[in-house]
Amino acid sequence: MTNFVELFEIMEGWGMLDVMLPFLLIFTVVFAVLQKAKIFGDDSKRFNVVIALVLGMVVVIPHIIGTYPEGQDAVLIINNALPNVALVLIAIIMVLMLSGVFGYEAKGAGGAILIPAFIVIIYIFGVSAGWWSNFSWFNVDPDTMAVVLVLLVFGIIIWIITSDGLLKGVKPIKGLFGKKE
Repeated sequence: MTNFVELFEIMEGWGMLDVMLPFLLIFTVVFAVLQKAKIFGDDSKRFNVVIALVLGMVVVIPHIIGTYPEGQDAVLIINNALPNVALVLIAIIMVLMLSGVFGYEAKGAGGAILIPAFIVIIYIFGVSAGWWSNFSWFNVDPDTMAVVLVLLVFGIIIWIITSDGLLKGVKPIKGLFGKKE
């Protein structure tokens, strides 16, 4: 093994992409949600670990043994959707960073940003699962669609930041531009 490419090829041969990463992702998300929700009480860490472990296995094992119906393999849908979700997430973070550089705190914009982001993520997962394949508008080149989505997210976030009514109570960061304190 002389470089990282070979290392990742070996790890892929071990099932890293198809087994380990989806399992760890599902386990972590389920465990974090259960810990935050405290469904089983404050001392429920052991229960939460077991439930997250079982749910991670329930998703990954049918993929390994090939029992998912055609087009409904959860691991393949996750592996297809996550790069696009990461792209949108990076775009949102970049817009928030730029707005912070120019002196705005996005405390009041949480819900306004959350709804379009949620819609975009549902769309991305729908494309990855093939839900929109019958609609002609959705048969666009994936690269073009990624650019359109990034521009749409940027546009929505800029609209939210610049509109008067949505960010009431959001104050510029003092001392960044203008008078120093």
